[in-house]
Amino acid sequence: MSAGLKLLLDLGPLVVFFAAYFKGNIYIATAAFMAATVAAIAVYWLKTRHIPMSQIITLVIVLVFGGLTLALDDPRFIKMKPTMIYVLFAAILFGGLAAGRSLLKAVFESAFPPMDEAGWRILTLRWAIFFAFLAVLNEVIWRNFSEEFWVSFKLFGFLPLTMVFAMLQMGVMNRHALPKPADGQSQES
Repeated sequence: MSAGLKLLLDLGPLVVFFAAYFKGNIYIATAAFMAATVAAIAVYWLKTRHIPMSQIITLVIVLVFGGLTLALDDPRFIKMKPTMIYVLFAAILFGGLAAGRSLLKAVFESAFPPMDEAGWRILTLRWAIFFAFLAVLNEVIWRNFSEEFWVSFKLFGFLPLTMVFAMLQMGVMNRHALPKPADGQSQES
């Protein structure tokens, strides 16, 4: 799958949510978000015959919390959805570290340059802490600010924060990069 299509599938449902919210309301946005998430997963499957576990988890949480929002006519559930995703990802990463495994490596090893195990542990710990921070931040924002502010912060706060955080990890990746193999040698030599 091309990087552009992957980005579209990852961010497309969010774009649909924001557009539907600003043209309608939280309920229309929630329904549109649910439909766009299902459509994105379907395209993932059609293109790769594989759905990443993170996408499956996100789909289930979107459908459960979105469904509760619509069925109970209560927007608190869709506002809690990011918290649940961030808590779950943080717990999975912390749990992996406690078990002596860098689960971030298992997911992103092919996407990143080769790194030593210490680098993967550092990145996993940092991402786990960052996800926990985002969970707390989401709770503070949706509970203390207007719905419109929360929706805007999802776009203009969480997304830039995540991009900046990811870029700040380049130093760790560079410091822990494995040396490039000489011609004719494998990476493990």
